[in-house]
Amino acid sequence: MQHVAPDPKQDPAPGATPMVAAFLADPASHGGAAVERVETHAAVVFLAGERAYKLKRAVRYPYLDYSTVERRHAACVEELRLNRRTAPSLYLGLDSVVRRADGTLAFGGEDAAGGAALDWLVVMRRFPQDALLDRVAERGGLDEALVRDLADAVTAFHQAAAPRPDGGGAMAMREVVEGNIAEMRANPSLFPPERVERLAGASSAALERMAPLLEERRRGGFVRHCHGDLHLRNIVNLDGRPVLFDGIEFDERLAVIDVAYDLAFLLMDLERRGLRPFGNAVLNRGLDVTEDYGALALLPLFLSARAAIRAKVAASTAALRPDENAARTSEREATAYLDHALAMLEPPPPRLVAIGGLSGSGKTRLARALAPSLGASPGAVVLRSDALRKRLGGVAETERLPAEAYTPAMTERVYAGLLERAGIVLTAGHAVVLDAVHARPDERAAVARLAAEAGVRFDGIWLDTPLDTRIARIAARRGDASDATAEVAERQDVYDLGPLEWLRTNAGRDAGETLAAVLERLV
Repeated sequence: MQHVAPDPKQDPAPGATPMVAAFLADPASHGGAAVERVETHAAVVFLAGERAYKLKRAVRYPYLDYSTVERRHAACVEELRLNRRTAPSLYLGLDSVVRRADGTLAFGGEDAAGGAALDWLVVMRRFPQDALLDRVAERGGLDEALVRDLADAVTAFHQAAAPRPDGGGAMAMREVVEGNIAEMRANPSLFPPERVERLAGASSAALERMAPLLEERRRGGFVRHCHGDLHLRNIVNLDGRPVLFDGIEFDERLAVIDVAYDLAFLLMDLERRGLRPFGNAVLNRGLDVTEDYGALALLPLFLSARAAIRAKVAASTAALRPDENAARTSEREATAYLDHALAMLEPPPPRLVAIGGLSGSGKTRLARALAPSLGASPGAVVLRSDALRKRLGGVAETERLPAEAYTPAMTERVYAGLLERAGIVLTAGHAVVLDAVHARPDERAAVARLAAEAGVRFDGIWLDTPLDTRIARIAARRGDASDATAEVAERQDVYDLGPLEWLRTNAGRDAGETLAAVLERLV
């Protein structure tokens, strides 16, 4: 199989980088500490003692140029500056490797004291490789709390970044897509031309449809200086919290992007690893804070572009693998990412599922469990009445609202808000799960009417749960948006629900059994 090889330019100090790599790999350079080596297509990291030394490869790709010492130095400086935004305790400083008068190599510090710099290094605090979230995911260590913290970290980072309307937009996205296609076309022995041309056509059509929205978001402040390479391998569980690191520094155009495009890399990575439920949780947690439902229409294009980027990176990595089996593995990964890029541009149609039931019946748990299985990647948007009521009341999700927040007028406002948001999401091409009591016939009729107006499939699910079970579940809640109490559950038990045309299911049993029963009816 033919590889896509890097195109290194002549370095001002021929052979310097291999010499520097040999110096960094020598335990004697680190006071006798054992040295581990981690390689990527663009850098080599040497782990020694409590430090990690990142040496950029002397390579040039269509999207990256580290071909001279000066370029590598500039990239190191920029990497340190940008990544200290999210990981200040991880990025310690810069160092150099110099040739002393006697011909030996040594560390020269940030000023290359003691000789001319042969190369430059980013010095980082070392962390256990098992703390990288890709490793955590591989051993099944991702959980709800960690993923929630991850979503919060990404959202906070995006919100803190200043708008950059000078970047992003339709033209920038077209350059990304066309660059991906060009590199795949240059390697027909790895990327089947028919599939590449299919991706090119589908991507071009999506760009044409989405260009006005891309420009609207650029002007509206959604383009910011983001991370640019936000996948699990660039996130570490550091001191008990997820920390983003190794953001793109070599080309600002690849990081000054729509915040949803930045997030899409993480969502795509989770999907490719068979972890769509976690991707769905990240998306919904972010939307709970930002309500950026307008971005959903762009997700298929963004997810596809991110998969295509991983395809070409895997191809570049294959060219660097000295071991034939490892090269074959990277090549298979590259073609799998191409398949994923195509699949993202062929999403299923949107649909609307409403889940109703009295307080404590298990609506929220079922809604969150159902969402990953519905609609386009990474699954349905969950709109919850309890969370929206808190937002409209101006309080935190877990802060208790006063009684006046539960007046009929406020409840009408909440249900109207749910339907308004659901309409936006459906128009964007995404599935919706509505999580609310839906005790009144007119509330249920309004949901069905919305689906009919949007021209999408509608399914209403009503959860029947015994009163004692509902009370027990309410008592067990911790840190939840619901303000329901046992007294509320008892009052609801005598509600006149009117005619119920929704699918009724026994939700008093195990949550997994309830989910399986509902999924069977929703296929």
